Amino acid sequence: MASLNVYSVLVVLFLTCGAVMATKENDQIIKENNCETKMGFPCVLEAFTSIFETGSISNKCCGELFVLGKVCHSALVKRTLENPLFKYVSPATIIAQSIQTWNNCLALIDSPSPSA
Repeated sequence: MASLNVYSVLVVLFLTCGAVMATKENDQIIKENNCETKMGFPCVLEAFTSIFETGSISNKCCGELFVLGKVCHSALVKRTLENPLFKYVSPATIIAQSIQTWNNCLALIDSPSPSA
């Protein structure tokens, strides 16, 4: 239960904090595309966990990630990496995991669903 609270705090930081530290480019992308309003909190948590921790993302949340869009996805990940809480995290590793999460979702969405 405590880990859920930690993840909740990190996700809130993922969405709201770091604005002062973020580059103007990422902030501008996020603001212009309304990136912070396109995913529900449970799916934000899943995406965050799949990128910054070890976890998977459901088909439903992959759909929400695609609604968010690759531009918003990348800008939010980069802004999160600029937060001092993540100063010990390898940006290259996180960006690679971010791309992997995106590609995994692409494969899920592009694959034909089984016939009933």
